[in-house]
Amino acid sequence: MFLYPIFDTLVEWDYATLAPRPGLAKAWHYPDPRTLVLTLQENVRFHDGTPFDAEAVKFNLERNLRDPRSNIRTELASVESVAVTGPLEVTLKLKEPDTVLVLILSDRAGMMASPKALQELGERHDRSPVGTGPMRFVDWSDGEKVVLTRNEHYWKPNRPLVDGIEFRIITDSATRLRSVISGQADVAYHLDGRQIPLIERSRQLQLVTGPTIYCYQLYLNMSRGPLQDVRVRQALNFAIDREAFVKATMAGAGEPAYMNLPRSHWAYDEEVAKLYPYDPDRARALLKEAGFSNGVELDMRGYSDQGSVQRQEFLLEQFAQVGIRGRFRTGTIPEMSATYFGPEKGGDFLLSAFTGRPDPSQTYALMYLEDAYFNAGRVPPPPGFLEALLRSRSTTDIEERRQALSVVQRIVMENALVVPLAFRNEVSAASARVENMRSNLLGKPKFEDGSLQDT
Repeated sequence: MFLYPIFDTLVEWDYATLAPRPGLAKAWHYPDPRTLVLTLQENVRFHDGTPFDAEAVKFNLERNLRDPRSNIRTELASVESVAVTGPLEVTLKLKEPDTVLVLILSDRAGMMASPKALQELGERHDRSPVGTGPMRFVDWSDGEKVVLTRNEHYWKPNRPLVDGIEFRIITDSATRLRSVISGQADVAYHLDGRQIPLIERSRQLQLVTGPTIYCYQLYLNMSRGPLQDVRVRQALNFAIDREAFVKATMAGAGEPAYMNLPRSHWAYDEEVAKLYPYDPDRARALLKEAGFSNGVELDMRGYSDQGSVQRQEFLLEQFAQVGIRGRFRTGTIPEMSATYFGPEKGGDFLLSAFTGRPDPSQTYALMYLEDAYFNAGRVPPPPGFLEALLRSRSTTDIEERRQALSVVQRIVMENALVVPLAFRNEVSAASARVENMRSNLLGKPKFEDGSLQDT
């Protein structure tokens, strides 16, 4: 949410369907299955005044592929080379056919930063970002706020619609909502289902809501301890009543998750979703079969905000019924995520969420490939996974893609590489003076169309 206003992407996505739309690339085509040609917008400049052109795209994509700090290189793994074939034309040569690459360029891999700023600032660019977006960076106070101001030379006509955006970092959802009720903020996003009645009853507020692919889940470190055994991982999946999880921790504002995609998604597989009904007896039997007749103790990690703690308490109660013991070590999202996914690899599992990507193949690659950031144990995926994943990206035929992704998802869930819990509905509150705030399927608010009434 912080990045979208600063960095335009080469491709954008439709709010309702996630289908690709023109962005900094106004057009694209595949002259052959292993070549993607991007035609860029004219008269676009970075916030530092330097031109956005084909050379800038080449610089960014090669940096995303080769920089030692890049955590998105796996998203561009199909790219063999990037060439400037015109002042506003870039040609990507691919190692294998990849029809999903266009949508990948609508996410972080397609965000364009100023080459000049990157070369001059180096790692300091992390805290002074320079893009082409509708907002320019002003200030970042850790744990407090991020301040952006209007880009007066933005390339899209009649944009931006506001003079600036100030993101206030408020981890507690009740406090976020109160900030809008009191008039201290205009919008509070990522609220909880239990807050919907409060929003609906208030004449001061507007409810902005809709389905998303944002999924609460347990990230598993399969390189250590009991979770090396697939039966223990399967027991975790059988131990959870997901319907009750949605009612108790989300006030019903969500959908139980039995795989990485919600029921409304075009690649949803109803048969795969039947693999893990709530079955505590089966969970206990699997633990016994794995050699844990007296139960198993796990090192659990999570976040310290109120909503996360409520989800943790629910899971602990469920786990206790089947003999899974432990306690959650908690902290802020940055702290615990860095500890779990970073070099320390602390914990057997992390209760967090995956925010989703425009194409499901991105989700599977980012979570399950051996060098993927969200694969905490860096464990190789099971046989057949990579082949099916590549097959899903080698065609534009939706039925062929659905079949390949069904194989991918079955491998993921039969091997219990994850414990999906629930997909959340977007729940945001906007003050009465906010106009045209919209939810989207990705569950990540964009503020490009929002404006404020004159007061």
